[in-house]
Amino acid sequence: QVQLVESGGGLVQTGGSLRLSCAAPGRTFSRYVMGWFRQAPGREREFVAGITPTGAVTLYADSVKGRFTISRDNAKNTVYLQTNSLKPEDTAVYYCAPKRTIGTVIKTNRDAYDYWGQGTQVTVSS
Repeated sequence: QVQLVESGGGLVQTGGSLRLSCAAPGRTFSRYVMGWFRQAPGREREFVAGITPTGAVTLYADSVKGRFTISRDNAKNTVYLQTNSLKPEDTAVYYCAPKRTIGTVIKTNRDAYDYWGQGTQVTVSS
């Protein structure tokens, strides 16, 4: 079973920044849309950002638009999420995953993605 490995989370103050990384050891997802999701305690896992295979197109949830940036380095099999101007409501476990099927359409529903990792915790203090 392939699992992705997320890292880069931590504890920051409001207004701070973190750069999250998502690696796929031994596996390439260069032909897949990649998505970042997050899940806060007691809430559903929600879409944060997505990126097409070449990185040409990105999509963001309204709640993070203008503050977060998704990018990818296919040569390193790694996807990134730069998070700026963090708010307490951004506190959650952040996950990345490839879309189940090859293609260029970014889906926002979690069922369209698979191979979830353990996630990385982001905590923003007020």
